[in-house]
Amino acid sequence: MSAADIQYPETEDEVARIVTDANAAKRSIEVRGGGTKLGLGRPVQSASTLSVAKLTGITNYDPSELVMAARAGTPLSEIEAALAANNQMLTFEPMDHRPLLGATGEPTIGGVFAGNVSGPRRILAGAARDNLLGVRFVNGSGEIVKSGGRVMKNVTGLDLVKLLAGSWGTLGVMCEVIFKVLPRPETAVTVAVAGLNDAQAAEAMAAALAMSVEVSGAAHLPESVIHKFAGGGLKGGPATVLRLEGLAPSVEVRTEKLIAEMSRRGAVSVLEGEVSVDLWRDVRDVAPFADGTMKPVWRVSVAPSAGHQLVAALRLKTGVDAFYDWQGGLVWLRMEADPEADLVRQYIKVLGGGHATLVRADAATRASVPVFEPQPKPLEALARRIKDQFDPKGVLNPGRMTETM
Repeated sequence: MSAADIQYPETEDEVARIVTDANAAKRSIEVRGGGTKLGLGRPVQSASTLSVAKLTGITNYDPSELVMAARAGTPLSEIEAALAANNQMLTFEPMDHRPLLGATGEPTIGGVFAGNVSGPRRILAGAARDNLLGVRFVNGSGEIVKSGGRVMKNVTGLDLVKLLAGSWGTLGVMCEVIFKVLPRPETAVTVAVAGLNDAQAAEAMAAALAMSVEVSGAAHLPESVIHKFAGGGLKGGPATVLRLEGLAPSVEVRTEKLIAEMSRRGAVSVLEGEVSVDLWRDVRDVAPFADGTMKPVWRVSVAPSAGHQLVAALRLKTGVDAFYDWQGGLVWLRMEADPEADLVRQYIKVLGGGHATLVRADAATRASVPVFEPQPKPLEALARRIKDQFDPKGVLNPGRMTETM
């Protein structure tokens, strides 16, 4: 599709007009922002494309209130620059998918919330949706809806903000988002424990999270991927990394406590400054698997104690590489060839449940494999009813999340 085939509305009213016209003509629309996550999800079956990339600008920001409002197409880099100028940040640390997917374009703030994109700090700060306070969007009928204002017919009691976050443009075209921000930590350090296997690392991370030291990042990097991460001191073997942030005196005290505990488990080193920052950026952006290939990559969420068990079981059946974030509860898997969707989901169920998203694969695979976790029949029926209320004619991003939605 050429740039000439894409519509770029510059106002909310223009978005509403485009969707209204498509609705009347029963013409489907692919909704996108900066285009950095087009390779994630099922290929959209659309007749036209609407991009919010020109719907830009920070509309309200008072640093003292720790709240920002911005139009959905505002580049994430612009948001982060404005926050950095006031020594503030997005606490949920959204991933940049471009290295992993080999994508171009510019991530947008609307795209971050549409995908509920969250990084390592999620264990402390919550997901993107937990930081989203309000949203203005255009539903599939071309109506402008404001969360907390007008209540849509037959969805009374539903939290529109939570529904829109993670809906991947299938329920509405986000036009403006309002979200929480927080002060940037004065300092940050990473305590690295060398030599632990996956099971030992899971125990160490659980122990660290149980301490009163406020760990803001907990990841385990096996030997097979360690060379792909930035940061001195992480070469030659597996590393379990734990991040502490805050005021310098507090971080110093908490670091001493954490070192004392972790030293009983393995050799400990401390990473500071840009070395620590670069390491967590690589964890966030899945640097080991940003290899320029289309080998299938899964993002699996399970109980922290089950992550290493999942990987061990899979390795008995197929070729797989992995590393762990969120105390082991987020497992990044790269398969050698076949996505092995049935096998991955079978083991997740055996280990107590969770969900798996196929983040990277070629278009043919994404069209044939359930990319997002299949829902139980009652939840699937509920999702269908919600979709019918927001987008009764199935105009927005048809097929993005499931074959029928």
